[in-house]
Amino acid sequence: MTEATTYTTVRDGIFHPAARLRMLRAERPLARMTFADGHEGWLITGYALARAVLADPRFSARGELKHQPVARAAMPEKPPAAPPGMFIQHDGAEHQRYRKLLVGQFTVRRMRQLTDWIERITEEHLDRLEEAGPPADLFESFALPIPSLVIAELLGVPVEDRERFQEDSAVWSSFETDMEGTARAFFGLTGYLGGIVAQRRAEPRDDIISGLIRDDPTLTDEELTAIAYLLLVAGHETTANQTALGVLALLTDPEQLAAVRADLTRVDATVEELLRYLSIVHHGPSRAALEDVELGGHRIRKGEVVMISLAAANRDPDRFEDPEALDVSRPPVTHLGFGHGAHQCLGQQLARIELRVGLSALLRRLPGLRLAVPPEEIRLRHDMQVYGVYELPVTW
Repeated sequence: MTEATTYTTVRDGIFHPAARLRMLRAERPLARMTFADGHEGWLITGYALARAVLADPRFSARGELKHQPVARAAMPEKPPAAPPGMFIQHDGAEHQRYRKLLVGQFTVRRMRQLTDWIERITEEHLDRLEEAGPPADLFESFALPIPSLVIAELLGVPVEDRERFQEDSAVWSSFETDMEGTARAFFGLTGYLGGIVAQRRAEPRDDIISGLIRDDPTLTDEELTAIAYLLLVAGHETTANQTALGVLALLTDPEQLAAVRADLTRVDATVEELLRYLSIVHHGPSRAALEDVELGGHRIRKGEVVMISLAAANRDPDRFEDPEALDVSRPPVTHLGFGHGAHQCLGQQLARIELRVGLSALLRRLPGLRLAVPPEEIRLRHDMQVYGVYELPVTW
């Protein structure tokens, strides 16, 4: 049997998956892999195989069946079962129940209202940037606060508490945080959100938590808190880092930057290309086989975990022409930036709105935007669950 590989979150340069992952995709798109706890499972680096697994109900998303692909300071001996409401780690009817309720909250009316509001707060942040003058940290002053404000608005979380949940999210997401720190951040955030849930039961508003309570009064406080936790953490960390890393990708590629600046109607296509090209989720999604499954010429045994490298799959030359190139004129093609199948990202429509509005306003308002430091000096988030930058020094 071919020797099992291990996984790495360190990328080549800034934007490219590790050379080892690209080699595996060419030679063994389904390869044996050793997880951080010694568990022997599988790694997928090919696009077609990734889609197949994500659409197959014989593979489970349940957290207690999985294993960590890379070492973390916080690694329990046995992963705990997900609490009620933690829907991304549930399967079948249980997952669909929560998902259906949440889909009902992302209405056309709410998205239209949020779009107008996002456009306004984006312009306000750019006003402040221009007033303060260059240089600036675009991550701290633009990429992070806007999605944080958006998810706070969506959940009915007070704006003044934004720094608190940003800090707890960052602590929880870091590979460097130990078990005690991870638990403190998790319970601090869920305790806070539990208080918001209690407030909404007493005084409903026009937000998602109130809407869930109204649409299904049987939802418990525990379920609502877990749902709010998932939306809060996923709703700002991902969009913030996608925004910052996307701007960095354009600022280091003058030809593509010039193409977008010359025609801002390209922004929608640019957003999709950046989602494909950057694939900011370091590792996963992963799935556990519920029975023996034949896949890609191999037998996946019941209980074995299959992990997908979205960064590698979204650069698969069997799916994408010249996949290693950033090409904002690329014809529309289905990528895996938001996953696939039953667990495909619920907030993808909102994320696209934020990315489109933010990128187009930034390029329109700051036509001379450029990096204030050499790209190699920018600190990268290899040690976080979501890839990105710690800061993005720019001038104009």
